[in-house]
Amino acid sequence: MSGISSASPLAEGLRRALPIVLGYLPVGFAFGVLAVKNNIPPSLAVAMSVLMFSGSGQFVFAGMWGAGASALSIMAAVFIVNLRYLLQSAAESPWLAGLPRGQRFLLGLGLTDETFAVHVTAFQNGWQRSLTTLFVCNQTAQMGWVSGAAIGAFCGELVSDVKPLGLDYALTAMFLALLVPQCVSRLHVLVALFTTTLSISLKAAGMTQWNIAVATVLGASLGTWLLVRKAQHEGAPIDLACEAHTPDKDCEAASLNTPRTEEAES
Repeated sequence: MSGISSASPLAEGLRRALPIVLGYLPVGFAFGVLAVKNNIPPSLAVAMSVLMFSGSGQFVFAGMWGAGASALSIMAAVFIVNLRYLLQSAAESPWLAGLPRGQRFLLGLGLTDETFAVHVTAFQNGWQRSLTTLFVCNQTAQMGWVSGAAIGAFCGELVSDVKPLGLDYALTAMFLALLVPQCVSRLHVLVALFTTTLSISLKAAGMTQWNIAVATVLGASLGTWLLVRKAQHEGAPIDLACEAHTPDKDCEAASLNTPRTEEAES
């Protein structure tokens, strides 16, 4: 995504949402099928997609519900899985500074791994903030997710097994597609490999859904620790937000720029 798009804010929002929707339709369909097979009513599965809008959280909910887990266990697991949204909202907040609290709240409701990735990448490349683009992208992405979930939930009985269709791998493939473009430095690659290896090791050792959450927290902590050690070694302050998303050689230049916003939001 380069510079400032010449498209209208509406068209830019739709363009940004298109690849997300193409990923959400099959993954949402897989969730709908899984929900029905775990005795979740189709209407509830669709309502979850509207109100909860968390792919990984919904998959965890469906799996634990089908396994007969207690309500408290399900809520705790979903809460841990979704903790990453706190980090993502904190990372995106500098570019949303100055907006009324209500608008920031509504934008936060549409925050997912995918919308976070496309919005932050655009901001880092000098995109001027447009509320129309942000809201159109978020809402279009959610419509894609809800549509996929609804089709899967109400037509799920026609699918006896999602594995031959490859839908059981859809969520993993989507996260890999998000991860690879973010590995822009050796530190990113190191943290990604460490987190992946740790998650697989914890799973092999018998840990259930918690393996991903634990590995993610420890991997992020390792990355932060390495950044702090680097700053101490160089004797200079470090911009964690810059280092987390920008190649090392570009951080100094990026720190000279502040997020640009339009005087009149579209």
